[in-house]
Amino acid sequence: MKLKETMLSLGLIALTACAPKITDSGLNPADFQTEINGKQTQLYTLKNKNGMEVCITNFGGRIVSILVPDKNGNMQDVVLGFDNVKDYVMHPSDFGATIGRYANRIAQGSFNLNGVEYQLPKNNFGHCLHGGPNGYQYQIFNAKQISPQVLELTYNDPDGAEGFPGNLDCKVLMTLTDNNAIDIQYEAETDQPTVVNMTNHSYFNLDGDAKDVTNHLLTVNSNEYTPVDSTFMTTGEILTVEGTPMDFRQPTAIGARVNEYDFDQLKNGNGYDHNWVLAGDINEKCVTLVSPQTGIVLDVYTNEPGIQVYSGNFLDGTLQGKQSKTYNQRAAVCLETQKYPDTPNKPEWPSATLNPGEKYNSRCIYQFSVQE
Repeated sequence: MKLKETMLSLGLIALTACAPKITDSGLNPADFQTEINGKQTQLYTLKNKNGMEVCITNFGGRIVSILVPDKNGNMQDVVLGFDNVKDYVMHPSDFGATIGRYANRIAQGSFNLNGVEYQLPKNNFGHCLHGGPNGYQYQIFNAKQISPQVLELTYNDPDGAEGFPGNLDCKVLMTLTDNNAIDIQYEAETDQPTVVNMTNHSYFNLDGDAKDVTNHLLTVNSNEYTPVDSTFMTTGEILTVEGTPMDFRQPTAIGARVNEYDFDQLKNGNGYDHNWVLAGDINEKCVTLVSPQTGIVLDVYTNEPGIQVYSGNFLDGTLQGKQSKTYNQRAAVCLETQKYPDTPNKPEWPSATLNPGEKYNSRCIYQFSVQE
């Protein structure tokens, strides 16, 4: 072989060796590599011994894909999202995101803490939603892949960002276990009194086709929920689910009652967009979601007192995600473990206050299996 040909061959081998490997879910890591606000974005891949795969980008601490086996052993990607970082930037969304500093809504974007009034942005019907328009879902986390199954994300949220008090040091540890669970642990510390409420905003579709979740069977281990007004803000009441379309104590199709708009809560929420009251016991299953089509089961565990169930009411077909799939209304359901909405303004509810010297600890486990 001539020297020139040898050099060319070696160059091709080197390029091949350096080229990012396409993930099992079909994502190209190169499509997630860019610089935003002086920080580098990447795609990280977790895999376990069963072949389950979870892909995460440090742009917004987002879960981009979750590949799990269905009842026939076929792998299904069960979350919505985009297949490149450019689309996440161009189309503001909460797909798969780590939400903070305060998930869900704070009324009129204001709260009083220790006699000081704080004003936040009003980015949703006159309220502050998911930390404001520059919440954590649009920030670049520092990422460190600790092992093939563990990713650590950290972020320093500066004092005054979006109006929140205190420098907050946050850590999100995402672990893919060998029993097909995604174990998400949140930690945070502050240098002055503040409020904290972090969650994950994955949009689940266990059919893997991103078409419709109204056939999914939902079970919520809860006797009570917090109702909302026409601006999606909690009223301060805690009501029983008994005798209402909010009763999911037995497995019920999401679509069975979702359009019963003569029930004010479904009219106000444009479907399900409500917080259910939980025991807050990490060892107690709080939610089960089942796809009759694929047989995939998702069980949720948390130490938080609430979970927001959102039935994809505002997806409207204007967005195309991975594999050019169109995301129509009710293409997915979100299961967001959390403090109750507007807790900073409702002192009778479990507190979201974090003081210096304390550590915020929140945990959510998404456990996948197949229906027997």
